Amino acid sequence: MLQKKFKLFLYTALVAPVAFCLALGTASKVEAQKEIRLGFLTPLTGGGAQLGRDSVNGLKMYLDEIGYDMAGLKVKIIVEDTELKPAVAVTKAEKLIRHDKVHMIVGGVMGSTGYALGALANREKKLYIASIPASDDLTQRKLSKWVLRTGWAGSQPGHPFGKWAYEQGYRKVVMIGADYAFGHENIAGFHRGFEDAGGKIIQKIWVPVMTTDFGPYLPLVKKEADAIYALMIAAMPGPFLKQFKASGLKMAILGGGVTADETVLPNMGDEALGVITPLQYSAALDTPKNKAFVKKFRKLHKKVPSYFTESNYTTAKWIHEALKRVKGDISDIHRFSQEFQKIEIDAVRGPVKMDKYLNPVHNIYIRKVERINGELWNTVVATYPNVSQFWTWDPKEFLKNPVYSRNFPPCNYCK
Repeated sequence: MLQKKFKLFLYTALVAPVAFCLALGTASKVEAQKEIRLGFLTPLTGGGAQLGRDSVNGLKMYLDEIGYDMAGLKVKIIVEDTELKPAVAVTKAEKLIRHDKVHMIVGGVMGSTGYALGALANREKKLYIASIPASDDLTQRKLSKWVLRTGWAGSQPGHPFGKWAYEQGYRKVVMIGADYAFGHENIAGFHRGFEDAGGKIIQKIWVPVMTTDFGPYLPLVKKEADAIYALMIAAMPGPFLKQFKASGLKMAILGGGVTADETVLPNMGDEALGVITPLQYSAALDTPKNKAFVKKFRKLHKKVPSYFTESNYTTAKWIHEALKRVKGDISDIHRFSQEFQKIEIDAVRGPVKMDKYLNPVHNIYIRKVERINGELWNTVVATYPNVSQFWTWDPKEFLKNPVYSRNFPPCNYCK
């Protein structure tokens, strides 16, 4: 009898606590599965702070609309400031992965940041959704199952824009832009599209990222050009356009979409009038969906939304739709990714789907800055529907070339 009591004591003392812990662990696992943790990277300080604010506000606007619930999962967003620096973005991403145990990384800004985060995603085997970084090769030669893009490839808008510019009568163009990955790729997209149409790029001028004094560069611009194509980012566009107007140069101003994006237009004056840029979004899009989007965002934030806003709003919606397809089961991230790739989004920007290289196919809008009722708007003057990152070229033939860079395509008409 004493021996039986001793065995019962041992079971109570040793086995029962273990069973309780196992049950607790199972309950904790179930609880964990009811939450999806998204690590969101964006600049919140420095010259890119407005880009970050618009990005966060776009993401949270969608999450507010759905009550932070995606397919039965409570959404937890952990936002980290990248300071617009690739190295900082990588450090913050490592913290999100190792400490916060996020299910995926979202966001980032700058092409160089995109490349750094893509490499990290491969190394850590963590899904990265690039909602803003337009690093071309993320969805071309460096294609990876760990990287999905919901934004755009940097050269993508420039291909049709080059064709459009030639059709408007421009024949000789000077290019000036930020000297880093995105600047190289964005400028190269227009370069190839324009010269394929019959135009000539006669000069390229590179300036350091975040330059605000263009005094040393503007006197170099060749005056025989019909137009100048400018690619400026973050805090660069305003100073560039003011100094260009003051320089006395009379040629038309074309540029990359972010040169006159809605993150910078509210702080500009007449120097921005007439600037023509291509992008997959404009706050002036004349559609019921966009009008409602702009109205709501303005009410919340006292400004019009930018492409940074729309892209992250759409990214949140895309994640939500994919989670619905897997019924909220995020345990198999590759199944989630496969469903993500099949989705066609009726986005604020227009219809969006993903090509087999994991980059969006969407409309490209040619936009001209005009003043309407006292405000500057990117009015849409032309639309190219369903533009892929490969434009009209065969993807396999396109990818035989080097990635776009400072030196490719070569500047055959530069002297």
